[in-house]
Amino acid sequence: MMTDLLSFIVLSFLLVILPGPDYVILTNNTLKNGMASGLKTVLGTCSALAIHTFIAIIGLSAIIVNSAYLFTVFKYIGAAYLIYLGAMSLLSLRNNKGSMTKTSTKRETKASSFRLGFFTNLFNPKVAVFFLTFLPQFVDNSQNTFIPFTILGMIYILLTFLYFLVYILFINKINQFMQKESTQKAIQGISGVVLMAFGIKLALEKAHH
Repeated sequence: MMTDLLSFIVLSFLLVILPGPDYVILTNNTLKNGMASGLKTVLGTCSALAIHTFIAIIGLSAIIVNSAYLFTVFKYIGAAYLIYLGAMSLLSLRNNKGSMTKTSTKRETKASSFRLGFFTNLFNPKVAVFFLTFLPQFVDNSQNTFIPFTILGMIYILLTFLYFLVYILFINKINQFMQKESTQKAIQGISGVVLMAFGIKLALEKAHH
């Protein structure tokens, strides 16, 4: 059991550090609005992961993944959201509104950062597939799986939180370079393109059965 748990932690960590839409949103929010905004984004991401854990436990993930219709609907919602975020980022850059902190209140910025982190992760069907296919490999299905699923889900969420926390601390350390207007514009432009690319890639993927 200890070996299985260690294997789960190692594999989970490797999966957490893989680049994805969550990274793009986290980087963008931290650079534009500071470390507090980055932390709110991480909390939003982890809240969405908690929901993914819960729906995996009660079996909704299985229904979504095994139903071509539901999976497709869920996939297109996620894809549309990512494309929207990317387009808004590029539009903001075009309109020279790279710094949101000048026009947004601190409360609005934090709330927006949380929502971006939350919905980016929640609307990503790959996360639902991950929880459905990855977690069961470390659980004995002959016994009650509620507690083991919960523990594994919480471990994954904790790893995500800790790694992302270190990530925003690193960004904050090199803040002076990152806050240059040219750097901000470059990152915002790249973020917009990458988010749209993720969205298009997600929309074109076929459901796996």
